[in-house]
Amino acid sequence: MAHDHGHHQDSNERRVFWALIITAVFMAVEVAGGLISGSLALLADAGHMLTDAIALLFSWIAFRMARGPADDKRSYGYHRLQIVAAFVNGLTLVVVVGWIGIEAVRRIIEPVAIMGDTMLAVAIAGLLVNLAAFWIIHGGDRGNLNLASAAAHVMGDILGSASTIIAALVILLFGWTIADPVLSLLVALLILKSSWSIIRKSMHILLEGTPDWLDVDELKERLVGALPLVTDIHHVHAWSLTNERPMITLHASVSGANGDNETLLGIKRVQADDYGITHSTIQIECGDCTDDH
Repeated sequence: MAHDHGHHQDSNERRVFWALIITAVFMAVEVAGGLISGSLALLADAGHMLTDAIALLFSWIAFRMARGPADDKRSYGYHRLQIVAAFVNGLTLVVVVGWIGIEAVRRIIEPVAIMGDTMLAVAIAGLLVNLAAFWIIHGGDRGNLNLASAAAHVMGDILGSASTIIAALVILLFGWTIADPVLSLLVALLILKSSWSIIRKSMHILLEGTPDWLDVDELKERLVGALPLVTDIHHVHAWSLTNERPMITLHASVSGANGDNETLLGIKRVQADDYGITHSTIQIECGDCTDDH
């Protein structure tokens, strides 16, 4: 299991690094294209790509630092930095949405001239670049929230490029420059939806929430049913360092004074086989629970 985590971490780190390089290089191209054509959609997408480059850099740094070993001050190591990175990335997406919304409303009120052909050429190139970056990231560990937040940023870029292509075609065919800010607003709403999902999931982990997939009552019943000496499971606390690293502590009441080690191994086995939980702290009790006193 540790080897699998290490392999996934290395792969995720490499994928985020190359997506960062691609995003940063094309961001400069999009800024130039937006200034030359006068397109808000291009400038908004370039601004989004700037935050994406920062977010990808943050994600990459989090992956690098997560390699650090545990120490006296951080007994679990630095894995939680990935969740902090995901949370911050989600917040930056909200900031981008706010900026796009303000600029779009301003341009709806005061339309500006737009060079549709330049806008279209840069947007098509941007779509291809963003698809390449997303393909690189999407091949990684999809259960990793840090990688998911990076993918959400790149997906926002894909939506931005696609909407810019549509806006450019509308401007070239019909001369409706209002299509530029209107489509920018629609993309902003889609980005807001994905950012909220990232913020909610990362906040749940940062608040030591019980993993969404774990039914604590069902876990108690399964342990009591699977292990004859176990009479009760209580004081269960479950949380996650990252999506892939669930943790749990619990008290197990057993009948008689013998079989403690066998019961302990049995609980560990059920947790690992049925729930994928490989790190747990278990207190075996032959009498009353000491914490209840």
